[in-house]
Amino acid sequence: MEPFGVRVDAATPGAPVTELPVEGLRELVRSHHLLLLRGFASPGGAEELAEYSARWGELGMWPYGAVLELVEHDEPDDHIFDHRYVPLHWDSMYREQIAQFQVFHCVSAPGEGDGGRTTFSQTAAVLREADPAQRALWERVTGRYRREVAQVYAGECVSPVVTTHPDGFPVIRYNEPVPPDEEFLNHPDLEFTGVPEELLPEFHSTLRAALYDPRHLYAHEWRTGDMVVADNYTLLHGREAFTSRSPRHLRRVHVLGTPPLKNTALVR
Repeated sequence: MEPFGVRVDAATPGAPVTELPVEGLRELVRSHHLLLLRGFASPGGAEELAEYSARWGELGMWPYGAVLELVEHDEPDDHIFDHRYVPLHWDSMYREQIAQFQVFHCVSAPGEGDGGRTTFSQTAAVLREADPAQRALWERVTGRYRREVAQVYAGECVSPVVTTHPDGFPVIRYNEPVPPDEEFLNHPDLEFTGVPEELLPEFHSTLRAALYDPRHLYAHEWRTGDMVVADNYTLLHGREAFTSRSPRHLRRVHVLGTPPLKNTALVR
């Protein structure tokens, strides 16, 4: 896929996804960072999705279980259950262990023209291709992210913006600030330090431009039945806004690394 990622189509429409060897799929995600499985008979319900995802590794468990139902709520209490834009971020930032893989299953896709694409930015490529002066600025900055809401997503973490992948290459950890004109539920408190305050606008604008550069950003337009596996160690992800009450319904499971990666950025 362009600009990164790999797609595997079912040779016979409706072939069971469970027949694909997971070790081979895991290597595709490690190499390409994003994997789309299309045209397969995917796991039917949440329990079946969790059982399938467990073949990829140890599941990251939450108070609600292994499977997060990403669907708009009538009265959402958090942005993930809303229909508006979600900024780029990484998953597990407030957890003791950082998920290696995100397994997504599209139960129901938005209608044509309804939006709701999931965005993925390839941060290793961003750094490889960055202007040296801009990268030097990014490397000086540390982000502090804090959510005080009394729910499963509350917590605080402190991370350099440019940090190191478990395999030793540099990646970006950044929770993108929401523009002032965007309505957003439960935005975390953000603080960026390490450079003079007058350099922060340049830091945010240059980093955001690089993350959203078409050479580094892939926006997935969902089809019902799609399965996507993403490399959470390397990618940042977000969501484009979608038409309220459109039938967008995804399920997401976290799979931990082997061994699980400790979240050294976690403060509380």
